[in-house]
Amino acid sequence: MGRAFEFRKARKMKRWSAMAKTFTRIGKDIVMAVKEGGSSPESNSKLRAVIQNAKAANMPKDNIERAIKRASDKSTGNFKEILFEGYGPSGIAIIVETASDNNNRTVANIRSYFNKYGGNLGTAGSVEFMFDRVCSFKIKTEIDLEELELNLIDFGVDEVLKEDDVLILYSPFENYGQIQKELESQKIEIISSEFERIPKQMKELSEEKKEEVNILIEKIEEDDDVQNVFHNMN
Repeated sequence: MGRAFEFRKARKMKRWSAMAKTFTRIGKDIVMAVKEGGSSPESNSKLRAVIQNAKAANMPKDNIERAIKRASDKSTGNFKEILFEGYGPSGIAIIVETASDNNNRTVANIRSYFNKYGGNLGTAGSVEFMFDRVCSFKIKTEIDLEELELNLIDFGVDEVLKEDDVLILYSPFENYGQIQKELESQKIEIISSEFERIPKQMKELSEEKKEEVNILIEKIEEDDDVQNVFHNMN
């Protein structure tokens, strides 16, 4: 078939793999949201947010409904959120957010990645202080950017950015609930929302050193229990 075909095939497989990983992550978020607040999006704000994220990721409606139904089944186990902190090659700080139904498996896997690829798994609090935890909302609205920022500043929004026809709101993560409630009360369309960990200082590395860190991060991200990975490499 030739190299061009193989290249396109490899890109397609990588895209499918990333999509499957995203759907798996969202599926776990749905289970945790339903277990915590019930299966009705109207009364469960956390589930509403997850469904918005699922739609933004082009997750089929049938998949979303099946995940909610499965999560509502009492025989379906819940996932526990576990945070891992450590250092990668060249002292890069790494935070790994996981959702697991088998704590021992997850701990063993994450530790093995750090050990095998030049890192060190740390203790709780060893690198988390190097990051600011924020929440963000992607929204669509006809309201002027400056006017919107003034309207929402009292609810904790401290930055508003424009990206094409979408506005992105940023705030410390503890303000998530009140911002979500206010956006909904103003009937502003929420496309998606998420929590992020932003490094307070970035660390510059050579291309060779970056590759070493990227190998570790890729191995961690491939694990089915991993939801998100954050680091301070520039």
